[in-house]
Amino acid sequence: MSSPGTPSLDQLRVLIAIVDAGSLAAAGRALGRATSAISYALANLEAQLGLPLFERRATRRLQLTEAGNVVLAEARTLARGIDGLRARVKGLSEGLEAEVSIAVDVMLPTQRLVAALTEFQATYPTVAIRLHVEALGAVTQLVLDDTAGLGVSGPLDSHKAGMERHALPGVAMIPVAAPDHPLARLQQQGPIAGGAARDHLQLVLTDRSPLTAGRDFGVQGLRSWRLADLGAKHALLRAGAGWGNMPEPWVADDLAAGRLVRLDLPEWPGTLYPLEIIHKSHSPPGPAGRWLMAALARPEPQANVEA
Repeated sequence: MSSPGTPSLDQLRVLIAIVDAGSLAAAGRALGRATSAISYALANLEAQLGLPLFERRATRRLQLTEAGNVVLAEARTLARGIDGLRARVKGLSEGLEAEVSIAVDVMLPTQRLVAALTEFQATYPTVAIRLHVEALGAVTQLVLDDTAGLGVSGPLDSHKAGMERHALPGVAMIPVAAPDHPLARLQQQGPIAGGAARDHLQLVLTDRSPLTAGRDFGVQGLRSWRLADLGAKHALLRAGAGWGNMPEPWVADDLAAGRLVRLDLPEWPGTLYPLEIIHKSHSPPGPAGRWLMAALARPEPQANVEA
């Protein structure tokens, strides 16, 4: 039995593109090539390896063979290794980045962001920062279209092909309302009954991008206002316009001062909003970007409390 040939990196990238895009035509569009060129590259790869990588069945969607799944996993590993090598060589030849562009989810606690950027300025005084603040899928969209090299995103739509993800400490989300809101007054009389929140207007943060269109997260109310700005949602909550979920760091001072009340809702006691740093696999950050990633991943310092 003859030994398999040596596939080229281009052939392996074509295989990855076909799987990620879902079809030969879509892979061609992603790579800027004709469908016939993609088909030819795949046929050559299978000939080199001496194995069929896709099931030849009359189905609309391509299905990998068992061997195809194994080859795909190895192809991804090799492609990441080459991308990492190229990025390191680029850093060695070009030195430090002139600018780090980052898009952050509005849920990221401001204290954590400010602390990281302040230290960044002291560590890399010659590197400029370009900061975008967005919500939900809009962060991922900015990374996908290369407006930002790094993103701090919730997990909602960062699971895209060709995207690397690194977990960050999450942020607590809690339901709140103004002290004179009907739910807050009801809570003063005793536990809120299950389902009571559905009868009151809920203020909901919405996505500026199309990535999460038609999807709701944490929506309990039968009536809701969709707001694209967390600051506006905060102001309306304090004004008593409705109830809603907020990142706990955003409302900590309001809770302490009595401007807002945490609601004990049986169906929604609160949750942890996970955060991730994301970047494209083929364009990993340079030294300054990697430093910023590590700084954002540090646990938040605990406040000192005097006895």
